[in-house]
Amino acid sequence: MPVYLLGDEILFPPVDHAENGLVAVGGDLGPERLLAAYSQGIFPWYSEGEPILWHSPDPRFVLTTESFRVPRRLARTRRNESRLRLSLDEAFEDVIDACSKAPRPGPRGTWITEEMKAAYLELHRLGFAHSAEAWRGEELAGGLYGVSLGGVFFGESMFARAGDASKIAFVALVEQLARWKVDLIDCQVETSHLARFGARSVSRARYLEALGRELSKPTRGGRWSFDPH
Repeated sequence: MPVYLLGDEILFPPVDHAENGLVAVGGDLGPERLLAAYSQGIFPWYSEGEPILWHSPDPRFVLTTESFRVPRRLARTRRNESRLRLSLDEAFEDVIDACSKAPRPGPRGTWITEEMKAAYLELHRLGFAHSAEAWRGEELAGGLYGVSLGGVFFGESMFARAGDASKIAFVALVEQLARWKVDLIDCQVETSHLARFGARSVSRARYLEALGRELSKPTRGGRWSFDPH
């Protein structure tokens, strides 16, 4: 474990000092620190009862709007699914709550703590965190949330209560991000689910280079909504 402990100052060590991806321990989840972390390729990931752990894995799993593809079966489902209504930022709190309760295998199963929920709700209030939702009538059928800075969307978590609802919301979000020139989607760590959409592993150095380019773009803040067709 790295000996770097965060105090009150908004400061992180260089990510190339990370040990197995772990950059630092401690600090808080205030908006200023969270945004500083994301802008340096760092994100919080820890479980209830642990101190806040800050990570920058190498390699990094990323998706670009250029490499994005919709799996054939999902494309067919999407064309035939007429009951879903899609939205952005209509139910951020409900989405993050559902993500925290969704069953997940492995060590990341319990990482959305009450402290994390409160922190991302504040980022949403400030216009930096966003959600995509899929609805069946008045029921929230699936969704996802993340943080956006410049031309980057940092994906955090997703959930589904019905079939491919979250995947369909994800596809709609990526297509909208492409229209806004938000071209880099940070998926953090590898999953077979996101690999099917074209995400791939790149070195941390390559990710940070792309991150720097995309952060030079203006941030699309405030409440999001899909462009009218």
